[in-house]
Amino acid sequence: MKHLLIFLFTFLLAGLEVATSQTKPATTTELYSTDKVQAINITFKEAKWSYYLDSLRFNGDGLLPAVVEVNGEKFENAGVRYRGFKSFAPGTPRNPLHIVLDMKDKSQTYQGYHVLKLSNTLRDPSLLREVLGYEIARSYMPAPKANFAKVTINGKLYGVLANVESVNEEQFLNRYFASTDNAFFKVNQDAGDKTPAGCKNNIFGSLEYDESVSCYENNFEKISEHGTKELMDLARILNQETGKIETILNVDRALWMLAYNNVIVNLSSYTGQHSVNYYLYQDDDGRFTPIVWDLNLAFGSFKNIGIGSDLKLKALQELDPLLQYDNPTKPLISKLLEDANYNKIYRSHLRILLQDWFISGKFEQRARELQKAIRPDVVADPNKYYTIEEFDESLDKTIGKKSKIPGLLELMTRRTSYLKSHPDIAIFPPDIMDVQVEKRKELSSQKMVFFHITAKVDKYPRRVELFYRLGDTGKFSQVTMLDDGKNDDGVANNNVFGVTIVPQNGEDAIEYYIQAENPGLVSYSPANYMWEKHKSTLEALNK
Repeated sequence: MKHLLIFLFTFLLAGLEVATSQTKPATTTELYSTDKVQAINITFKEAKWSYYLDSLRFNGDGLLPAVVEVNGEKFENAGVRYRGFKSFAPGTPRNPLHIVLDMKDKSQTYQGYHVLKLSNTLRDPSLLREVLGYEIARSYMPAPKANFAKVTINGKLYGVLANVESVNEEQFLNRYFASTDNAFFKVNQDAGDKTPAGCKNNIFGSLEYDESVSCYENNFEKISEHGTKELMDLARILNQETGKIETILNVDRALWMLAYNNVIVNLSSYTGQHSVNYYLYQDDDGRFTPIVWDLNLAFGSFKNIGIGSDLKLKALQELDPLLQYDNPTKPLISKLLEDANYNKIYRSHLRILLQDWFISGKFEQRARELQKAIRPDVVADPNKYYTIEEFDESLDKTIGKKSKIPGLLELMTRRTSYLKSHPDIAIFPPDIMDVQVEKRKELSSQKMVFFHITAKVDKYPRRVELFYRLGDTGKFSQVTMLDDGKNDDGVANNNVFGVTIVPQNGEDAIEYYIQAENPGLVSYSPANYMWEKHKSTLEALNK
């Protein structure tokens, strides 16, 4: 039967007319802007398109040809298939969609994007988990853009779906890594079904160490053509030589992902029952960065941590901020957090996330804004999983008698109060103030040929580190700033820390940020050091 289906689809694809024309009006709508619901219209020649898409979903990665129109821009000979793991169900009127705009013509892109990934927001009556979840994530780490799209198929409204940027796109990889062809992996969610002999069973993307290449090829989907050895090295170093982990893992970004998963109760992730729903990309410095993916079940929609039955609402609200800390089957958590410095950084990230989005009220404000913007389209959606009344109530109360999906504010208001007073987080980090780079003295004929940087740090600083690079590319170096009276920091022990960076190869510019540690936590300057840095040039210092 399977061979017959493959033959029929081969015949069907070969028989369809291949067109080369493409309508390209001036593009005015940014594909992932949340200011407007995107309009995506799909036209199939086949009246039974849903049947064909169901069949293709069970028989590989085939695509059903279609004409796709994105915000008025038409793409002939695009390809469509259903996507999703547990969110796909045959015969249902609302499955997630994978659209390839350049199936036949590789020049066909919308604002440079080749692929559209549309989520059906299963088990999310608010429709916000992915769009708002990725918006939060992008504040701290590489994460895809996302918004909403109103989709029609053959002239009939299919539904309001989440429109999520593919992390495989060159635009995504260039934006965050300035490269596209390094080692690249995605956790295989089917890994537990066919574990090779001699491999640990059901470990998915936990990064527990196994000896055989086949174990990693089962647990991860290889997106790049190479990199399995590097992936094995990552697992080995993480488990057996953790002191060398920064040579192969961007530890800070990993800690951001772990803190993020914990704060927003994203348990369909590395932190929960299975270590799933993330990618790994290796940058030009040889370090892997984890990238969060598939947030449809975040904010407590998935409730299992791998021990016992699903958690009730109170347990989700009071989820341990150090969940999995002592679990050896989660080495990305247990191995990293057993290091005292990484533990402080992780808890500081928890605190920053909590303050920026939840204590500040930004989360509630943004959730209500987004729901208001899409409500008219949700009302008209014929295939929505939840009533409009449930959509309206989805922020403030649990929806569903069986799944019992927490309201976003119902979950996070109590969780914020719990974390805010938790002894591992309710500690004041150091204050970093008055960051300066010494300028040439007025009327002096002696030019500055180095960067002398000082900062005042209060609240019991134990260690202050400068991370810098000369120029605006390359890896950051690390050096300790001192309060010893010998680094142009004034008198010793006055809480002013200094360090001098001397260019060795004629460099004129510096980018830097400061990390300060006290007995409890760490802090940074700039606070948004992940995307912003202090900058200075010798030219400016000598004016």
